[in-house]
Amino acid sequence: MRLCLAALLASMLPAAAYAQSFQYTNSVDGAFDENTAPCATPLQRTFNVTQSFTVQDVNIGILLTHTWRGDIEMRLRSPAGTVVTLFNSTGGNRDNLNVLLDDAIGTSVDTHTNNDTATAATAVPPYQRNFAPNTALSAFNGQNSVGTWTLSICDNAGSDAGTFYQADLFLTGPYADLSLTKTVSNSAPAAGTNITYTLSVLNASSPSISAASVSVLDILPAGVTFVSASGTGTYNSTTGVWTVGSVPAGSTRSITITVTVNATAGATITNSAEISASSESDVDSTPNNASTSEDDDDSVSFTVSGARVAGTPPTLSCPNGTTVHDWDSVSWTAGSTTNSYSVSNLGTVGFNITRTGGAWLSNATYGGQSPARQNAVTGGFSPAQFSIFELINFTNQSETATTTITLPTAVPGAQFRIFDIDYSAGQFADRITVTGSYNGNSVTPVLTNGVSNYVIGNSAFGDATSADTSANGNLVITFTSPVDTISITYGNHSLAPADPGQQAVAIHDITFCRPVANLTVSKISSVLSDGVSTTNPKAIPGATVRYCITLSNAGSGTATSVSASDTLPATVTFVPGSMASGTSCGSASTVEDDNGIGADETDPFGMVFNSGTITGTAATMAPGSTFAMVFNVTVN
Repeated sequence: MRLCLAALLASMLPAAAYAQSFQYTNSVDGAFDENTAPCATPLQRTFNVTQSFTVQDVNIGILLTHTWRGDIEMRLRSPAGTVVTLFNSTGGNRDNLNVLLDDAIGTSVDTHTNNDTATAATAVPPYQRNFAPNTALSAFNGQNSVGTWTLSICDNAGSDAGTFYQADLFLTGPYADLSLTKTVSNSAPAAGTNITYTLSVLNASSPSISAASVSVLDILPAGVTFVSASGTGTYNSTTGVWTVGSVPAGSTRSITITVTVNATAGATITNSAEISASSESDVDSTPNNASTSEDDDDSVSFTVSGARVAGTPPTLSCPNGTTVHDWDSVSWTAGSTTNSYSVSNLGTVGFNITRTGGAWLSNATYGGQSPARQNAVTGGFSPAQFSIFELINFTNQSETATTTITLPTAVPGAQFRIFDIDYSAGQFADRITVTGSYNGNSVTPVLTNGVSNYVIGNSAFGDATSADTSANGNLVITFTSPVDTISITYGNHSLAPADPGQQAVAIHDITFCRPVANLTVSKISSVLSDGVSTTNPKAIPGATVRYCITLSNAGSGTATSVSASDTLPATVTFVPGSMASGTSCGSASTVEDDNGIGADETDPFGMVFNSGTITGTAATMAPGSTFAMVFNVTVN
């Protein structure tokens, strides 16, 4: 076997203006000889074409050995199902085939009467001879290129055999030549100021053709906040897609995006963009392939100016007060990676620390075998306070340690510090990324930098040294919205050496907002029947109406001993035995009897009708849960 199947972008072949030729190569060796039923099971070789364009011309080159070439039949099938006979039993007793088949050649392959050179070591293209095929390849013109093209080869007689070595399929179609440039208005803006990004898409002049449905993907990086956009087309700051539209040959389309810098001093922010869609193939680039070296992508960077000072964290607002997990009041077995603690007014909080590489280290000064509880790295607190210390030796920049904090229920907010996020030349460059979740949805915290680190979005990067007892390396993390899981990922950024040395951070006390339930209620009705119309019943006397009352807990705390009542007006009469409960109006199918006793009162909801009032009860309602109760009445 020679080379595996490959698809190669070829340089321009001689063709009409506005056209580009793509080359697809199959070099998987294969033997073929006569069939029991001639050509019933031919040798097949395929070309997988991913570029989409309208075919203007097709050529194919073939290299194979075969004694008595007159036994050979070859056909090419397009993804659309069109079949063209390339070679049909010509050449008599001549041997081998090393030929490019091209409609533009004036001489048919039927006239080919020479032996060709074809061995496993023969390098093609170029091919030894050029001929027109047995039937015209122009039958494929106008079809779409995308899909599997299939070459079939067979021997239709006995005695002789052959070996396929290589075939090259050349497809020619129209193209555009799009390129993207991106600039930034200020390479050293101050934090809090506005800057602009300008993106321009150029479509080169002839022989390029007009490109339609052009779009550019420019997802704004962490460290800037979208303000506005003006220029050609529209920009969606959520998806990052600039919908450009049509770009005629020889023209440029531009847009200016205004953003506010919200990264701290010293932060370097890189913004990359790429053409993500076009109606036409591009001569020298592929849209949306995540390239960083083609002319349809570009990036710019700026570094936030100003002297570094420690930021001011947001004030944690807790309507129901706070509760604290305090490392001074608990223990941690040195070297353990999983522990849980009871936190007042919250429940059991779990800690789990995992690594993707590297090794935990042991140091008596910092509590022994890491992870460990220690008070040598203090974050500037006096007297010194305990924290969980992660001392680790990573072997490359990509390895990380992740601390996951799992709460028993969501809290409205939380705040804590991480100590010693800093940098040591030739040793390490700390990076911390903090994420959260609430009911499975992502929650992004606010990170506030220290003097030895800067913040971009929800990541902090150490770029100066901080002593063990200094506050310079502190980072404050604040969750200002409900969260039930917190994830802290520790590793290195690009200033670190390829093989970092030992490094560490410490996670200090965590202040949680006490959970708060937030119950809301809604009520809807529908007419089931009125004795008159079966398709559009009305709430007339004698009609039966179904009511549904829904309670929802939109808060972060669990509500207990929940009760909701609905007193019926004199204009309706309760229908006995019609009550049911569930988690929504549509699924409320658990039958409830009319009294307030029995197992049906706790399965898990209860309902009772007494003296004209419907009352529903739930022992608990967790955050995000709902309780629906339905019942029927008759209109008086």
